[in-house]
Amino acid sequence: MLKEIRDELGFSHVELGHGTRISLMPGIQKMHERGEVTFSSLHNFCPLPVEVTHASPDCYKFSAGTARERERAVKQTLNTIDFAERLGAPFIVLHCGEVPMNPITDELIKMAQDGQLLSREYVQRKIDAVKKREAGAAWHLERVKECLKPIVEYAGQKNVRLGIEGRRGYEEMPNEKELPGLLDELNTPVVGYWHDFGHIQIKDNLGFINHEEWLKLIGPRALGCHLQDVIWPGRDHQPPFAGHVDLDKLVPLLAPDCAIVWEMSPRKTPDEIRRSVSIWKERFGE
Repeated sequence: MLKEIRDELGFSHVELGHGTRISLMPGIQKMHERGEVTFSSLHNFCPLPVEVTHASPDCYKFSAGTARERERAVKQTLNTIDFAERLGAPFIVLHCGEVPMNPITDELIKMAQDGQLLSREYVQRKIDAVKKREAGAAWHLERVKECLKPIVEYAGQKNVRLGIEGRRGYEEMPNEKELPGLLDELNTPVVGYWHDFGHIQIKDNLGFINHEEWLKLIGPRALGCHLQDVIWPGRDHQPPFAGHVDLDKLVPLLAPDCAIVWEMSPRKTPDEIRRSVSIWKERFGE
C-alpha cells in the first residue's frame, strides 16, 4: 500500500489512517527506518485498538458520558502519540466526540437530494436539531476539555502537534461555534485546527455554515487539512477538482505552512487520482 502511494501515485508523505492494525506496524516501522516512507500525520486512533475489529475513529469518545470510555479514549490517544513520535509524524488528527442526539446530517442530505432543501419540513428538522444540540453541548464539551489536558501535555513532551478536525456530522464536536473558544482556552501551539474540505462543504451545502467565511476566520489556525471534493450535496471523498468545492478560492485561505493531506475514497482509481494531482500541480505547484 505504501509503495503504491509513493511509487505509482507520486506522494512523498503519507497519513496513517485510523484503520491501521497493530499487526501492520512492524512492517511500517521497518520502511520508515529504511527511509522508504515519510509520514505527514497519524489519524487517531492509530494503530487501531486491538479490541476493535474495523476502522472506527469514534470507538471511544472524549465526550462520553462514562469515565471509563473517556479514560480509554485518552489512553489510546497517548498510544497514538507514541507511534507518531516513533514514526517521525509531526501531526495527529483528532475527533473529539459528539452530543448524544439523533444524527441529522444524512437525513438532510437525503431531503436535499429529493428536492426538499429549505422546505418547511427541512427547516423544522434543522431547528429541532439545533435546539437539541444546544441543550446538551456544554456538559460534553467540558468532558472534552478534561480529556484534552493530559493529551496536550504529553504531545508537547513528544514534539507532536494535534489537529482538531472539522467534522461532518452536526452532532459532532467541537462545531464551528465552539472551536475558536476551545483553541483560545487551550492556548498552546501544540493544538490547532484540521480543516476537512469535504466535511465543511457538506455543512455549507446543507445551510449550516458558509465554507468561505469559516475558512477566512479559522484558516490561519489550521495546522493541516484533508483535501477532498464533494459532489452535491453529500458525496464526499472525491478526488480534488472532481466535485463542486471551489478549491481555487478556498485553498489560499489556509495558513501558508498548512499540511495538505489528500483523503479520497478507496474506490477511486489511480488514474482518477493522478488526473487530480496533475490539475493541482498546474494550479498550486507542488
